[in-house]
Amino acid sequence: MLDALRASSQTWVGRIIMALVMGFLIIAFGFWGIADIFRGFGANRLVQIGSAEITTEAYRDAYQDELLQVQEQQRRAISAEEAHAMGLDRQVLGRLISDAVLDQEAHRLGLAMSDQAVAQRIFADQAFKGADGRFDHTLFEERLRDAGVSESHFVGVERSGYLRDEILGALHKNLAAPTAMLDLINRYYNETRSIDYFVLPKSAAGAPPTPSEADLKAYFDSHRDVYRAPEYRKISVLVVTPQSLAGQLIATHAISDADVLARYNAVKAARYTQPGHRDIEQIVFHEEGSANAAFAKLSGGESFDALVAERKLSTHDVDLGMVAKTDLADKAIAEAAFALPRGGVSKPVKTQFGFALLYAKTVIPEIVEPLFAVKAALAEEIALGRATGQMNTIHDKIEDERADGKSVAEAAQGVGLQARSIDAIDANGLDKSGAAVDGLDDPGALVKAVFASDVGVDNEPLSTRDGGTIWFDVLGIEPARAQSFAEVRDKVAQAWSDDEIGKRLSAKAAELVKQLDGGAAFSAVAASQGNAAINHVANIKRTDPQDLSTTMLKLVFDRPVDTAGSSASADGRILFKVTDAKVPPLNLNRPDFQNITDQMKTALHEDLTAEYVTQLQGEIGVEINQQALASILGASPDTE
Repeated sequence: MLDALRASSQTWVGRIIMALVMGFLIIAFGFWGIADIFRGFGANRLVQIGSAEITTEAYRDAYQDELLQVQEQQRRAISAEEAHAMGLDRQVLGRLISDAVLDQEAHRLGLAMSDQAVAQRIFADQAFKGADGRFDHTLFEERLRDAGVSESHFVGVERSGYLRDEILGALHKNLAAPTAMLDLINRYYNETRSIDYFVLPKSAAGAPPTPSEADLKAYFDSHRDVYRAPEYRKISVLVVTPQSLAGQLIATHAISDADVLARYNAVKAARYTQPGHRDIEQIVFHEEGSANAAFAKLSGGESFDALVAERKLSTHDVDLGMVAKTDLADKAIAEAAFALPRGGVSKPVKTQFGFALLYAKTVIPEIVEPLFAVKAALAEEIALGRATGQMNTIHDKIEDERADGKSVAEAAQGVGLQARSIDAIDANGLDKSGAAVDGLDDPGALVKAVFASDVGVDNEPLSTRDGGTIWFDVLGIEPARAQSFAEVRDKVAQAWSDDEIGKRLSAKAAELVKQLDGGAAFSAVAASQGNAAINHVANIKRTDPQDLSTTMLKLVFDRPVDTAGSSASADGRILFKVTDAKVPPLNLNRPDFQNITDQMKTALHEDLTAEYVTQLQGEIGVEINQQALASILGASPDTE
């Protein structure tokens, strides 16, 4: 057939016929759907920024890189939903758009960077310097290879980054915080205030009336949200850490006394022995006969000090000082000196300098911590060492059991462990009594994973910070529900009573504040309330509240000097009067204030950059393919 087509196309009539046939084929393909190839053009474009674009692949790579960095910082896996809640997707997209806008502006301004300048920038990068502090080309290539980028691509990225920095550098040059702003910052951080206060106790409110059932039910109806029972989950959990395994080894007496004794003997000298010390003096003789004669005098009753004086020796000549046995380099001297009792003198000892007589002025004996005092600690140490070595084996065995379809409890039994059953735990890690469920090692991570799972789901194990693993099964779910009045009546009665006391105290405090602001002496008002003790607090700062509550701190700085206020406290209500307020002069050279102004300058830079980039986006034009973005993130296009 191909030969026939080739032959027919050799004449002008055949060429016309072939052209008509191919034309009909093209029209037919386009009509019946092949045009979808052309309609699909640009589907890979995520963002159009003027003449530039950000592809879905570029965004996906940048997003994954950022997600990996965050996971490494937090040392845990982060779900797509959590990353979205953190705003990670929007941050990455915003950065890519900002870079693209600035790249186009650099091109419009005609900015350029020479190859030599790019090379100098790369050579100065600490990431590519070797142990000698110089640029290491081999290390440079390894880093690029690990990152999966080519040298030309990296150089291009560096060039673009430098040009963006040039634009922003010009934008931020000589940018400084206004003096009015610095004055406000100085006032906020450095103003100090002083107050007098006394406590108005709850008893000052008097006993509240006994509420009727109607009162309690009305209170319950107006606070129903407070009395909702949260969702509880029943779980089976197995926590295997080196510490937990070590505890089990000790509990089952797997660490024998012989094990402990062997360990004690191995480390006794280094860890549990405080070496003896002796204050040693010596006289050195060149001849053995002279040494023997001197020893005979000492044996006859002559003192060592008299012999030193007789030979006209100085303290420096004879004093070896307070030494341990290991401090003496000559082994013969060390052995002889540490064999002497206090006040004892040795026979002549041959040394490399002659023959020495040794005198022990002071003896501090060796102290050895006994085995019974360190037995428990050594047993724990041995158990922890063994447990650490067993972790991988136990982990693999449990995973094998789980792979066979066994529950966490069954898998635990298969390796000789016991899973723990928790009948009820809420999203805050509390049981039904409101107490925290203990013994979970990493309760925050576990609870989060439990409430992200469901009954019957085969859950991935969680890693703990100390190299352990947590396995869990969700066995049941008790949905959140509204509790009935009968269930919480006692709590409602207590809350009603507390509210009544609070209202009465607040009203009484308001009346006392009115008296103080009207000119009444603070001491007189305190005396009228049962001679309440007056306290004085000075040098209160917003950054140093002097144990004041956040609410009271705000009130103290909201009130003018010589005016009063009140704030609720655990003991009742606090009545206070602002007695003094001082704002130090603005000093830009103070180190603490310099840190604050640096932070403010950074914030101003960020705000100015955002405004500038937003302006450029409006001029250049930015279009985002929401459908493509939702496809990448696995969400609907309308997801905010």
